[in-house]
Amino acid sequence: MTSRPSSPRLWPLYAVNFFMADMQSGIGPFVGVFLQERGWATGLIGTALTIGNVAGMLVTTPIGGFIDSSRNKRLWVVIPGICVVLASAIILISQNFWAVTFSQVAQSLASAAIVPAVTGITLGIAKQKGFNALNGRNQAFNHAGNMVGAALSGYLGYKFGYVWVFVLAAVFGAVAVACVLMIPAKAIDDRQARGSKEDESKNPPAGLSVLFKHKPLLVLALALAIFHLGNAAIVPLYGLAAVSAGEANGPSFVATIVVIAQGVMIVTSLVGMQVAGKRNYWPVILVSFMVLPIRGVLAFFVTGWWGVVPMQVLDGIGTGLQTVAVPGMVARSLDGTGRINLGQGAVITVQGIGASLSPALGGWIAQWIGYGPTFLLLGGFGLASMALWLAFGVHVKKY
Repeated sequence: MTSRPSSPRLWPLYAVNFFMADMQSGIGPFVGVFLQERGWATGLIGTALTIGNVAGMLVTTPIGGFIDSSRNKRLWVVIPGICVVLASAIILISQNFWAVTFSQVAQSLASAAIVPAVTGITLGIAKQKGFNALNGRNQAFNHAGNMVGAALSGYLGYKFGYVWVFVLAAVFGAVAVACVLMIPAKAIDDRQARGSKEDESKNPPAGLSVLFKHKPLLVLALALAIFHLGNAAIVPLYGLAAVSAGEANGPSFVATIVVIAQGVMIVTSLVGMQVAGKRNYWPVILVSFMVLPIRGVLAFFVTGWWGVVPMQVLDGIGTGLQTVAVPGMVARSLDGTGRINLGQGAVITVQGIGASLSPALGGWIAQWIGYGPTFLLLGGFGLASMALWLAFGVHVKKY
């Protein structure tokens, strides 16, 4: 067997990565300004988003274990696609607090499953040797999908209203489901997909204990949790600050923010792939942490259109590097254990603790002390992640 699969297997996978954008967070930035225009305060918006994020966080690790054990990896892309369609429909039907919260729970379930599912499919096709290169190309297509989706959402929202933003998200989800079904099931090696040298499908998953058995993953997960506690709220709050100050139109401004960041992520994901292939993932992740403090300072001093380009270029660098390095480090450190997708889920769960608390933390602090000081506070979490990553470098540098 060769480590590089033939092209007929790859294009459906690239298409899945392109259209799965809204399964992760494609409509997230639009939800905030959509609700704000309907009279919601920032604290209530953040609370609804946080409840949805917590629900996703709780199921991410079990889902990773199920994906490891499953002999139908494609099913775990079909389920998120259905969740995205439901989330888009619910938020259009009702803006009641609990209806909106339920829609965010459905969105979070999709986000929880899609990353380990696509990671498993990629490993099953490319094997461990070819994973870094194929994952880098996957991420480039994913960021391109986010960029195109955001641009279309901004245009449709500006011209025809928010309804079409959520309709587009549902269409993307449905197309992603169709694309994953075009990948032949026999092209996915189930053992390679979970990083196992033996058939361990009857061996039950170990849950979050996988982190405590592999210290590098625990360090990675904690550093990411701290980072995302600051990072996850910056883009939604930046959009809210500009729209509330009358400096921008909601849909077009949010779309511009996302398009710039995703465009940069296409390049940085490919660069990160090359650096990791020549060295390892440790310096790639360190650089990703460095950009958050700089973004916080920029957001404090410059709001509206003037700050969009530099702040989102930095966001694209940080997030683009992580989308390649985090799955790659997990896959490399757990190779041979049969628990790669469980490990992906466990890392995402701990990371999700920070990301799920971030909107509520940022929303309430902004309501109390204003947007500017909040941006500085959120940016400071990047310094804490850098300190942790450097302090425990001996455990993670070899990956």
